[in-house]
Order: sequence, then C-alpha cells, then structure tokens
Amino acid sequence: MRALRLADHLTLSVDEPDPVPAADEALIRLRLAGICHTDLELTRGYMGFRGILGHEFVGELVHDAGSLKAGTRIVGEINVACGHCDFCASGVPSQCRDRRTLGIDRYPGVFADYLRLPVRNLYAVPAGVPDEAAVFTEPLAAALQVAERAVIHPSDRVILIGAGKLGLLIAQVLKPYGCDLTVIARQDRPVSLLKKWDIAYLDARAYDPLSLGRASADIVIDSTGNAEGFATALDLVRPRGTIVLKSTYADLPSANLTRVVVDEITVVGSRCGPFASALRLMSAGLVDLESLIDARYSLDNVIDGFAHAARQGVLKVLIAP
Repeated sequence: MRALRLADHLTLSVDEPDPVPAADEALIRLRLAGICHTDLELTRGYMGFRGILGHEFVGELVHDAGSLKAGTRIVGEINVACGHCDFCASGVPSQCRDRRTLGIDRYPGVFADYLRLPVRNLYAVPAGVPDEAAVFTEPLAAALQVAERAVIHPSDRVILIGAGKLGLLIAQVLKPYGCDLTVIARQDRPVSLLKKWDIAYLDARAYDPLSLGRASADIVIDSTGNAEGFATALDLVRPRGTIVLKSTYADLPSANLTRVVVDEITVVGSRCGPFASALRLMSAGLVDLESLIDARYSLDNVIDGFAHAARQGVLKVLIAP
C-alpha cells in the first residue's frame, strides 16, 4: 500500500505492508483525510515523531468489527488507551497513562491506503453526513471540548485568539451560547468567513488586540498555535478570569506567570473532545464545514498537499486515496 512516512523528511512509500490489526482492532480503508496544524508541526520536529502521519480521517471498515458491519463509514478517536489504568477505569481514556496517539505518538497514522484502530475508538458516520464533513469530526470534537472544560455563560465576554482551522470551528460552536464573542483574526479568509457567519472579529493586521481592553475578558481562548498566544491571553483576561489553551506549542511560551498568581487566573488545558456530539452537530447542519476546505489532493500527491497546507492563511487541505 501507499503511506506517507516522516523520518528526516516526508516520503511517500509505495510498497508499505498492509497493517495487521490486533484482536481488538479493525482494518479500515481510507476514504478521506485532513491535514492539521499538528501534522505540520510534526514535520518540523514536534514530539520527535517518526512513522506514518495523520489523525483526521473518515474511512470504511474492510471487515465486520464488533457491531459495525463491513463497508460502514467510520471515524475514530485518536487516543489508543491501555484500558486498565486509573484514568481508563474512570472513563477518561484520553488521559490514559500509557496512551499512544494516532499519527502523533507511537501509533501509525491515516495518510495511507489502510489503517488500523481499536474497535472501541470507532463511530459510524450518519448517512446524511458526507465524507467532506465527517473528516472534520476530530477537530470539531476538540472545539466542543472548550465548553466541556470551561463553563461559558451567555453573559460572559469571550475573546478567541486565532482564527485558523480549529479557531473557526470553536467560533461556530460558541456562537449559539449567546456570549459576547470576539475572534482575533489575521488573514483574509478567516475574516471573510467570520463576516459570513455574523461573528464579531478584530483584524489584528489593522488593530492591536489590546484595543479590545486589557484585563477585560471573562474567558480567553488561545487557538493560535504559537507561543505568543498565551502572553496575549494573559493581557486580555480579567482578574479571576479563565484562559483556555487549545494550542500545542512547538516552542515554550514566554509570559509573566506572576500574573496568573496575583490575578488568580484559571488556566485550563483542552485537548480531545466528544465525537458523538460532533457527529450530531453535523447531522443537524449546525456547522459550516465546506467553507473551511481550501484544497484537495490525491494520496499520490500528498507531499504537494503538505506544501499547500503550510502556506500562510490556508485552511483545510484534504487528502483522498
């Protein structure tokens, strides 16, 4: 089979052996995959990953798997948990003490003709949800996790820093809460989409983000993907406010952590989220996913797809077998 491998550089292997599922795993044929910011960071050395990249996907089962029949379209959670540690026993496998992560940490990813995943990680895609939407299940679930980790009230002033792929999903998820939401954006495409969705924004190319008011937001969400985002969040959040971190930083943030102590700021990490809820949102047509797609490449041209995805301002690039 074909597979995109990361070693010293990206290489498309054309004679990769097909994956051999373990007893609790399913064999999946790829239908569509998405390139995300984490994939790009991995190619720059983040996590020291070596192997087959990719974790956002929709596929179909090659064989029956549990209650799911062969041919069923599926998506899958990215955390491969041990199933017996204290976190697994308490129903939080995403924090498994020995977890591996699909295409990120010690587990082969999805940029390949076939992949494998534990059956317990799989979710059937509803009939009315097209592949081009289902491929967003993992990042949409991550966007929903913001409201799982931080209580957001309609009366709250919320500032979202970063209007990339994930930030635009978070903005759509938060809009129905009725909170006073402003998104800080820096590129033409996100600005046009925020206008389309009637979501308030500040164009950081024309205005200083601090013009929104120092220490004025009840909740600040950092979805920038860069180390400067946390420092900006600290400047914007009010005393006893909350910062939600959605960024995985390749570089260590530099910020005045004394502010966290003196102003009694709550800092919340937010990672993976609820797949079932994400699929329900898609089924109900409550999120605009099609507008986030900028390009589509074949697996044979996946390296060109990565080059496209790395361009400034580009949103979602999809890879089809």
